[in-house]
Amino acid sequence: MENQILWLNRKEVESLLDMKGTIGVVEEAFRQHGLKKVQMPSKLYLYFKKHNGDLRTMPAYLEEQDITGVKIVNVHPDNPRKGLPTVMALVILNSTETGAPIAIMDGTYLTDMRTGASGGIAVKHLAGRNAKKVGFVGSGNQAKTQLLGINEVIDIEEVKVTSISEKSTLAFKDEVEKLIGCDIIPKISIKDVCDCDIIVTTTPSRTPIVMNEWIEEGTHINAIGADAPGKEELDPVLLKRAKIVVDDIPQASHSGEINVPLSKGLITEKDIWCELGEVIAGRRKARTKDSDITIFDSTGLAIQDVATADLVYQQAIERNIGISLQQF
Repeated sequence: MENQILWLNRKEVESLLDMKGTIGVVEEAFRQHGLKKVQMPSKLYLYFKKHNGDLRTMPAYLEEQDITGVKIVNVHPDNPRKGLPTVMALVILNSTETGAPIAIMDGTYLTDMRTGASGGIAVKHLAGRNAKKVGFVGSGNQAKTQLLGINEVIDIEEVKVTSISEKSTLAFKDEVEKLIGCDIIPKISIKDVCDCDIIVTTTPSRTPIVMNEWIEEGTHINAIGADAPGKEELDPVLLKRAKIVVDDIPQASHSGEINVPLSKGLITEKDIWCELGEVIAGRRKARTKDSDITIFDSTGLAIQDVATADLVYQQAIERNIGISLQQF
């Protein structure tokens, strides 16, 4: 009924969402994006400078699936010291027929999962054919789900990881090693994890931390951390060397890995190779030779959230999970 809203808390969302299913719906969402069959304004930001945080709203409509909704999400890097996640979110799904809200769900775990899924999808379509070694710069929740996503699409032989916190690095090793059945090797310096086939950066850095001279030909990089104006993790010289594949050109231009180099004139929009959805839809080819360096600039798209939330909602209905709330 249109006046009923399904509420799903974090534990319920976790019980309904796995990485394989998330990759399936997110990959299709990217394909639809590549075919220009979605409506998705760029993120809107509110900045809380005295609290070192921000709040974002992210609406989207996937036309073929006829599903729509909005995510409200924060990013507060100081939260872990307060016992809170850096990222917390809420997703609202709406009826496209009437506009009425049909579901409200915790989006914190969902955000981690859909971001990890996008990293796995990027590796599937952009990484070299024999990529098996993965290096991580950063070891928080995003790094964990990135690894789970990548593990779904390739056979990982070795994982190296470094972060600003040795405690976090060791916790990452202990938690994720069991899940993927592969040795995870802690490293002290960022340079020491850059000799891998795939590199994943998941930090909130505002200055480049991965240098051009450390990156070998044929490497693929998932640049995940830069998701707001002023953030950057990669040496701009490296961007000039690589084929840059973004999730969405307008959004990445103002809040992705390319936002700072673009604003400084170090690169131009002509340096962007294409969007990931174009590769998935078969409209562009990511690699033209094995020596190509590819970079996936991930800002996180609302279509990922809506597609994943719809998957959760459909499974909740099927399994009779959640609390029905009366709106009016």
